[in-house]
Amino acid sequence: MTRPLITAHRGDSSRFRENTLVAIKSAIDSGADIVEIDIRESKDGEVVVLHDRTLTRLWGYESEVNALTLDEVTSLGFGSNRVPTLKQTLELFVDRPSMLMIDMDTSEHAESALKVVKDSPLSSESIIWCGDVEAMRVIRKGSPEARIWFPWNQPEMPTLDLIKDVRPEYINSHYSYWNREKVAHVHSLGLKTSAWTIDDAPTLRWAKEIGIDSVTSNQLNLTKEIFAEHGEIDPLDLARASELCNSIAQWALMVCQMMEPGKILTKVNPADLVTEVDIFIEHHAREMILANFPTHNIVGEEFGGEFDGERPTWYIDPVDGTTNFANRTPWSSFSLALAVGRDPLVAATIDPWRNKVFTAVKNGGAAINGVPLVAVEVSTSESPLHGRVVLTELAGSRPWSGLIKMLDALNENYCTMRIMGAGTLTLTSVAANYGVGAVVHSFSPIDHLAAALIGKEAGCIVLNEAGEEDLFPLTGGMLIVQPFAREALYSLWSESITRA
Repeated sequence: MTRPLITAHRGDSSRFRENTLVAIKSAIDSGADIVEIDIRESKDGEVVVLHDRTLTRLWGYESEVNALTLDEVTSLGFGSNRVPTLKQTLELFVDRPSMLMIDMDTSEHAESALKVVKDSPLSSESIIWCGDVEAMRVIRKGSPEARIWFPWNQPEMPTLDLIKDVRPEYINSHYSYWNREKVAHVHSLGLKTSAWTIDDAPTLRWAKEIGIDSVTSNQLNLTKEIFAEHGEIDPLDLARASELCNSIAQWALMVCQMMEPGKILTKVNPADLVTEVDIFIEHHAREMILANFPTHNIVGEEFGGEFDGERPTWYIDPVDGTTNFANRTPWSSFSLALAVGRDPLVAATIDPWRNKVFTAVKNGGAAINGVPLVAVEVSTSESPLHGRVVLTELAGSRPWSGLIKMLDALNENYCTMRIMGAGTLTLTSVAANYGVGAVVHSFSPIDHLAAALIGKEAGCIVLNEAGEEDLFPLTGGMLIVQPFAREALYSLWSESITRA
């Protein structure tokens, strides 16, 4: 398999300040195929290398670039940390194999940049243009031979008329846009694909596996290392699996925060919903898993799969609490767990409404946004349930058998029940100390296994209906409870379902 081209985002930006000559030179010296930069114009019309419209973020000077002269802009910083001009940058590429990619988020600078490039000693083969659609039209009009990478992140492919008008070599998109089918379609048009910006090993492996032709990254050395990988993969490499699990969860968090539900369909009944986001997340998660662990089994909410007691198996619910998500009710989640048989090994869930990612590794602890989770230890002479909150879920849209009895029993113990609408987050919430305990009436590894491992590794107690510690019950429900309330809460739950 041919490795993708490596595009260094704003130079060797993980080691040096982005878009500086030292960062750009380091990327060239390190063997980047392409070095991407951004451009702006100064007040006196000089093209400078800078991403932001203002100088605030990197240079601590609260002014827009176009309000300052070139001398004022380049006087900021010290030593090698200064804003370079496009002309200075072009000189670094003379007689070097790396190509330069000039990115623009507006067409304002296109004509000026094109003039600087035409006046340089570099050939058009050494320069790639990308960014704003109108800017690409300006470049194409001014340079029939220019190499253009067309920006595109819309759900539909660009029209053939648009492609004919701009004549790009590549379709250049955020990596979330791509999947194997879209890559194949672009290739069928005689074009190539570029994905930005990928900075983690699991996603880099995925990009290579689905046939992406160029990857833009801030992590130049990591990208080179991953693209050079070969040899056997240990199917039980927990470090690799944990990194993959966390990567997919972080991506799912971003998607759930940024995307609207889209088209909403029903499954079993009008209360059982599925959105375009459900499909989108599970599809990507499956591609990611198989790119990193080709021999693993997958069972998912939307695309199915079967339990396999021998092969490592991933359980995915892309959007748990879809009805909440579709109605913008702020309690939904994502669930991903790897298990061998009934033994969970790594897990992740999310709370996209509060920007939280929960993770766990067997015998390695649990964390929330990387900070260790620890169950609450309470010593009290009063009932451990007084003044507490217990969370649960309905059976679809109906109370489960025994729920009303448990509600009454909790009331007698001055404890309040909450029905939240997403079992994954409801169970995870105990590890996050959102409540003293949580119960679901029917365990499903797709929905609940990740939360069970997170609860266990955070120090909570995970019980089946028989009162046994069990992270993967074969029948019945599940209770996750803070240790100090184990006996009291299990007793109420057991009595309620027995008497139902």
